[in-house]
Amino acid sequence: MYTRRKFLHFFSTHNISLSKFPHQLNALSQLNPFSKKPKTVNPFRVLPQYSPFSTQASKFPEYEMPSVTWGVIQGRKEKLVSRVIVFDYLKGLGIIPDELQDLELPSTVEVMRERVEFLMKLGLTIDDINDYPLMLGCSVRKNIIPVLGYLEKIGVPRSKLGEFLRSYSQVLHASVIVELVSVVRFLRGLDVEKDDIGYVLQKYPELLGFKLEGTMSTSVAYLVSIGVNPRDIGPMVTQYPYLLGMRVGTVIKPMIDYLVSLGLPKKILARMLEKRAYILGYDLEETVKPNVDCLISFGVRRECLASVIAQYPQIIGLPLKAKLSSQQYFFSLKLKIEPEGFARVMEKMPQVVSLHQNVIMKPVEFLLGRGIVANDVASMVIKCPQLVALRVELMKISYYFFKSEMGRPIKELLEFPEYFLYSLESRIKPRYQRLKTKGIRCSLNWMLNCSDQRFEERLQGNYIETESAGPSFFMGGKLELPRNSVVSEDEEESDDEVLYRRTVS
Repeated sequence: MYTRRKFLHFFSTHNISLSKFPHQLNALSQLNPFSKKPKTVNPFRVLPQYSPFSTQASKFPEYEMPSVTWGVIQGRKEKLVSRVIVFDYLKGLGIIPDELQDLELPSTVEVMRERVEFLMKLGLTIDDINDYPLMLGCSVRKNIIPVLGYLEKIGVPRSKLGEFLRSYSQVLHASVIVELVSVVRFLRGLDVEKDDIGYVLQKYPELLGFKLEGTMSTSVAYLVSIGVNPRDIGPMVTQYPYLLGMRVGTVIKPMIDYLVSLGLPKKILARMLEKRAYILGYDLEETVKPNVDCLISFGVRRECLASVIAQYPQIIGLPLKAKLSSQQYFFSLKLKIEPEGFARVMEKMPQVVSLHQNVIMKPVEFLLGRGIVANDVASMVIKCPQLVALRVELMKISYYFFKSEMGRPIKELLEFPEYFLYSLESRIKPRYQRLKTKGIRCSLNWMLNCSDQRFEERLQGNYIETESAGPSFFMGGKLELPRNSVVSEDEEESDDEVLYRRTVS
């Protein structure tokens, strides 16, 4: 400053024009830190590597990049005055700024207006902003646009961005490179498909705020330790991402220990969780334990609890008491099955608790229409509950073959109602023809209740071996019957189950 003054004094006293020394004057002006500098093209000096997350015409054409983010530099007194003006503006919109007292905010109303309008164009309302007013402390250029750009890049639809922010507004404070990218890489490391990342995060956006070395890693490690296949963790997370936020000591382990105490081996539990990960979300004290006590109160034997849960894991999370009461009354009224018989039905096919009553009545009415008395139909259902889930069209075909081709008495169906569960074309007809050719007369049980290899051994034998107990059927999930006959439940298959089947196919 002193040098500049001395230089100007020299020119003024000697009547020398400054225009003759343009280059020297420009050089001196650079020595003055307070001289006015030309505007830079990129005042924020955005690095090239962050360009994928900047707002471009192709990304957010409906928004214009703000020209100012924080306003002008002010002194302490001016800041207080500006804050009052900004707060008055927010209050005029219906926004309560109490939580913003200690937050650094823009110094002008124009910049704050840009933020509010940007958020509202995403679909947020004034109530949404009031639920988390700290989002107003996020710069549109430095925070909001990079985060939204990255979310859209990993699969969150633009139309869902507002809903995503409504669910988890804290994501606006996250660093794309340090935090968001790290969580996505962690999910990919668990074998979550790239196309499913957006779905998983929309379902449980709080994952973006978790520490990788904390709850998420611990939950995965514990599930693997009890026998869950590591390759199934990805589909499990896709189906039910909330398991990554569950604490092992207070949520997962107590649930596993309780189910093991009922007689379920850990290996069976692991298979259950691989297909129905949402079981972990059932509240142990409020739902699971009361449902187990409810099963016992309705006559299910304690030693059968493990089998019941393994066949139909969802039963421990249903509003069970109301369902059991309704079905038990229906079985007693329409099928003439007493509560003790209903308990035996539950032990063999617990899915019956969720069957529509009109579905149950169709096969029952078919059997009654064939001249079978109600008490015998009740005995058949208690012995083979899967009958009430069969399609009547298939039962008719099997029945007419039994009567016309095989020429057997109804009594044999009463003794072996499982006959209706076998495929007519792939098992009943071929085996009947083999027996007819050899001139062998045997019971339905002896003919059908064995593997193909065992059936051939029986045909080659010189004696009729002792008949074994009735067949056992596959456990777990919805009851799948022969010939693609599937139990109909109160609720249709959920999106989670559809997605799970797609991810593991």
